[in-house]
Amino acid sequence: MGSVSFELLVVELHVVSKQGFTTRQVHADRLLNHPEHGAIHTGTTNSVLFAFEDVQGLIDVFQGKQAGHVYSRSSSGSVVALQTMLSELESGIGGVCFATGMAAISSTFLSLLKAGDHIIVSQYLFGNTRCLMDTLCDLGIQISFADVTSVEEVKAVYQPNTRMVFTETVANPVTQVADVRAIGQFCAEKNVLFILDNTMTPPPLFSAQETGASLVVTSLTKYVSGHGNVLGGVVVDLGNYDWQSYPNISDGYKVADTTQWGLTQIKKKGLRDMGATLAPGSAHAIATGLETLALRMARNCHNAMELATFLHNHPKVAHVYYPGLADHPQHFIARDILDNGYGAILSLDLAEDIDVREFLNALALVISATHLGDNRTLALPVASTIFFENGPQERAKMGISEGMIRLSIGIEDTQDLIADFAQALDQFGN
Repeated sequence: MGSVSFELLVVELHVVSKQGFTTRQVHADRLLNHPEHGAIHTGTTNSVLFAFEDVQGLIDVFQGKQAGHVYSRSSSGSVVALQTMLSELESGIGGVCFATGMAAISSTFLSLLKAGDHIIVSQYLFGNTRCLMDTLCDLGIQISFADVTSVEEVKAVYQPNTRMVFTETVANPVTQVADVRAIGQFCAEKNVLFILDNTMTPPPLFSAQETGASLVVTSLTKYVSGHGNVLGGVVVDLGNYDWQSYPNISDGYKVADTTQWGLTQIKKKGLRDMGATLAPGSAHAIATGLETLALRMARNCHNAMELATFLHNHPKVAHVYYPGLADHPQHFIARDILDNGYGAILSLDLAEDIDVREFLNALALVISATHLGDNRTLALPVASTIFFENGPQERAKMGISEGMIRLSIGIEDTQDLIADFAQALDQFGN
């Protein structure tokens, strides 16, 4: 923090917390991190090592008695600056960044769970995260899959050794919406961790903190950075869980501030020991992209709603999966928990006589690619790509049809998007 006084820092944090989300995100780096020389962005820290004039300082940082950096695998100024901004925007008490979103998820699980523990996870998990569950099973962790659109389904698989509930807010690609408020209340009653993957609905769309979630994990690769040019992930502690009651915290990580026990163990076991470090240059790119998150998400969501409505009313489209549509099974849950739009992911099933590959090839503007949260609209066939390893039976349980197309809606002019889908659909029969 340089020469900034503690009193001034408190005042500035108070001012930032009272302002609107867009204002906060634009000025977060400048006001929270105080870059040197009047810069408005924190500089990129490219040094692997950090020198200490007094070796006692090195010892104190190693032992957690003093804040600082000793080796950039564990921390650097660039990454800490990004963590500070992300934590503030999630109304959290701290965060740890990783090289990818999957690194954030896997490191959190592997840091906090032991053989014999039981966890409840969404049966609609995205393909890569679902595959990670198989790895956890191999390590002796018990897993129950539940329909998270109903808290009663979650309650039905609870066990005395349940340590956490994990779900995405909105599932990818069928857009099932988890009953997060009720699940959060249930987790509080049972004193288990409630972990949300908030990649699809980052702030300002959704406040994970208000649902009682313990931790939120996000792929920064997606909407937060937005430009399809950098990988990253983060886990943020939302301050809703008492870590003194969690049985798996190692004695060596029980620091003086009990609220930091969980993050300390994730940082030590998950980041330092496993080594999925976010590069300083990547942290800087993500922080720059973060500044326009609210503006981009507003456009993403507007385009998604308009396109979903167009496709929903088109005779050559059999079904559209989008929480903003009134006939979506969890439309009222989505309306309750989402503040500024229904997200920018939608999926569709075409009429039976339309070949999925031919249709995707007929799109002129939309890009066929495996990614989401980009500024450009992207499309791909789900069953034969991102969920191919899951097999037809498991896909059916997730609600994924064999001809489903997933769309990640970008920020293009709305009518240009609609026109592209209209011309592609016009190429198939009457």
